[in-house]
Amino acid sequence: MADPADMFHLGGKVAVVTGASSGLGRRAALTLAAAGAMVVGVARRRDALESLSAEIGFAAAGVVGDVTDREKLPALVAAVSAPFGAPDIVVHAAGINTRQTADDVTPEGWDATLELNLSAPFFLSQALVPAMKEKGWGRIVNFASLQSSRAFPGGIAYGATKGGITQLTRAMAEAWSPHGITANAIGPGFFPTELTQAVFSDPERATRNAAQTCIGRNGTMEDIDGPILFLCSDASAYVTGQVLMVDGGFTAK
Repeated sequence: MADPADMFHLGGKVAVVTGASSGLGRRAALTLAAAGAMVVGVARRRDALESLSAEIGFAAAGVVGDVTDREKLPALVAAVSAPFGAPDIVVHAAGINTRQTADDVTPEGWDATLELNLSAPFFLSQALVPAMKEKGWGRIVNFASLQSSRAFPGGIAYGATKGGITQLTRAMAEAWSPHGITANAIGPGFFPTELTQAVFSDPERATRNAAQTCIGRNGTMEDIDGPILFLCSDASAYVTGQVLMVDGGFTAK
């Protein structure tokens, strides 16, 4: 029997992580690099990408780009493929939450949320899949949410996209898993990121959210490492079309 640890090793794999400038995207990039992958971070903030690349070292590169700009998508795919070759793994961590209430949602806010949270993961994956098909191996990891199944105040646009991500993940699996490409999603609970700054800046609210979990605390960055590595590696070869909730049991209560 082979060493089970080898299933989690990503040596020789190329991973693209969107939203790699901060939060869970940055953590995912660090985790995949530590497992041996060559990582290309994509974000709009050059300084943050340079900081990430400096921390990882020679196995990292950064591409400044807007994943919602479909006209420039071919150029973006070429850019992320240039440093190490065509990506084997794509992690869609870029996201936005306008926190507009249902009565106050604007067309601009709605469109921006759908473009980044739902459309971009599909169209970027679609553009990267041909190279994965040629290799007969690929990993797509989307980011779902507690709001994939729960309604939160001020989250109607965000929740719509995250509910959509759940179904998008299943549909990606149906379309591409026969070619060796798995598609899964991680559904984080409350983690301290830029996107959840409003939550953690309110100690009472943060405490209330922690109490809602089965474990009794909010997430830490270390809590995402195992799940992201699992879904990006051979360890999850027979897992596809699934949403793994990494929420301390929040959705179980």
